[in-house]
Amino acid sequence: MTTTNTSPSTARPAASAHPDGTDAPRRIRRLAERQTSDRDALFELLDGELVGHLAAVVAGQPIVVPMGYARVGEHVLVHGSTGGGFALRAAAEQATVAFAVTALDGLVFARSLFDSSMNYRSAVAYGVLEPVGDDEAEAALLALSERLMPGRAAEVRPMLRKETAATRVLRLRLDDVVMKVRAAGASESADDGEDHSTWAGVVPLERTWGTPVASALTPMGTPVPDSVLALTTAHRPEYRLP
Repeated sequence: MTTTNTSPSTARPAASAHPDGTDAPRRIRRLAERQTSDRDALFELLDGELVGHLAAVVAGQPIVVPMGYARVGEHVLVHGSTGGGFALRAAAEQATVAFAVTALDGLVFARSLFDSSMNYRSAVAYGVLEPVGDDEAEAALLALSERLMPGRAAEVRPMLRKETAATRVLRLRLDDVVMKVRAAGASESADDGEDHSTWAGVVPLERTWGTPVASALTPMGTPVPDSVLALTTAHRPEYRLP
């Protein structure tokens, strides 16, 4: 099977430059024709997913953590506790991190396991995390909230000062990004020697939110809030084959 591997052809040190000192764009080695630099496609991917994976090397050990995020303009925002964490340490050390987001759009069933694959969109952003200043922290936290739970902030109490103080928002600029896409059917041709009576094709993956389940302490009959109703009834655009 082919993979969503977006490993670039050259690694970059903390300064996000090639070892030879150039700033040439990263290139994908495996199935390089699937690389795209389309910013609209990148933003569609980032805006359509909710979880990414942040990776860094800390004290010589690789660490990867899944986390919710939001894209705001040319940045990705993530957040964590001010009490510690590898992301804050990486930011303090100006260390290069990688942030990966992948959307699985379907499984591709070919007439052999070798030719079977996935349709996907995958991107990895490289750079140095930058702490969001105190003057922007509240807006950044609201942006994260609105990305994950649109409209919810207006339905609940404001964050307490101690809660805001315990949370730190970091941003990663989308300057150094490599993206890879597969959006096609099964590889086949009339003279490929395969038994064409064996079914081949694509099974698209579609995701929907389920029925809301109230918490144990929510009184019976409490109306489901607008933010939840909007989330569970909204129709998300599907990613279709061209």
